[in-house]
Amino acid sequence: MSKTLRRAIAYLVVLAVVIAPILPGPTPPRSMDRASPDWSHDPILGVHGRMTDEVEQWKIDRTVEMIDSMGAYWLVEYFPWAYLEPSKGHFDWGHADTVINAAVARGLKVIARLDMVPDWARPEGSPSRLLTEDRYPDYAEFAAAFAAHYRGLVDDIIVWNEPNVNIEWGYRPVDPASYTKLLKAAYVAIKAANPGVSVMAAGLAPTLDTGEWGLSDLVYLQRMYDAGAAPYFDKLAVHAYGWRSPPDDPASPERVNFARTELVHQVMVANGDEGKRIAITESGWNDHPRWTKAVRPAQRIQYSLRAVEKVATEWPWVESVSFWNFRLPKEARNYNDDFTFVSVDFRPKPIYEAFRQRTEKLLRQSGQPKEGG
Repeated sequence: MSKTLRRAIAYLVVLAVVIAPILPGPTPPRSMDRASPDWSHDPILGVHGRMTDEVEQWKIDRTVEMIDSMGAYWLVEYFPWAYLEPSKGHFDWGHADTVINAAVARGLKVIARLDMVPDWARPEGSPSRLLTEDRYPDYAEFAAAFAAHYRGLVDDIIVWNEPNVNIEWGYRPVDPASYTKLLKAAYVAIKAANPGVSVMAAGLAPTLDTGEWGLSDLVYLQRMYDAGAAPYFDKLAVHAYGWRSPPDDPASPERVNFARTELVHQVMVANGDEGKRIAITESGWNDHPRWTKAVRPAQRIQYSLRAVEKVATEWPWVESVSFWNFRLPKEARNYNDDFTFVSVDFRPKPIYEAFRQRTEKLLRQSGQPKEGG
């Protein structure tokens, strides 16, 4: 028996044994503060599309079609500044237009993450996440141009990514006060270009580090508030990975797990920001057979479905939870392949089928047929 056939049989066993008993019962009442799409989409569920380096139109179309069919409403997508403004003041919107138009046509709401510094905006030979303060106005102008170009199509923009870890801050010591300056510059420029867009503070890496590699997300967020960040973001992006723990594993400052999101929210409340929403823009579990932070495929399904239910029923201050990630344009040939919902050639994995069947069940309960897909 071939390795491919054995794996296919294993997937079928997982689907038969796991999905039926863990599909949710009746959907909870929707909060009036949350998005209210049609019944073919879950107002909380999202995925990170990872179409940044996908160059073929049909693959982009197929990606958003399958995301739509699984019932997701939110699409988090990364739009590198370096790709969109290759030289100062000259924009290439072509690929971004393709992705965003395809997503919007399917009824998906796009959350756009903007980072990666172009060559012209950083010292020669420096890493692509190195943005010095004298270049903050350049980033702000780019973010404003993006917000203006996609007015009515993109309603949420994330300013940067995981600035609390060294690698995402240009291999420099992290600096919450400096990031707050960047956030302020971007916020003011974006709002001037498109007042209706929501500006999200960057999702911080969930970490316990306090040394040269990074700073605890809880400590970093508090220092952002200390630096005056509160008026300069409308929502907070959060990265909430479960690693080997289930979503109901209790929150603790000494533990990285899904429920750590509760501690992030506590920091917001302590600083008078309880009225702002959180969008979990990266989350999920991995089912690689040998990675030390992975779980079994059946656990991945169970934990992921429960995470969405937990957000829906227990965390009214969370707007959405988007899983990392839907598909890779090519195989990574490591554990990153096992975060995905479908293979490179669009073969659905058990995690995808679990969410698709969940959506079908909710549609049957609502009496609304699924259109398209």
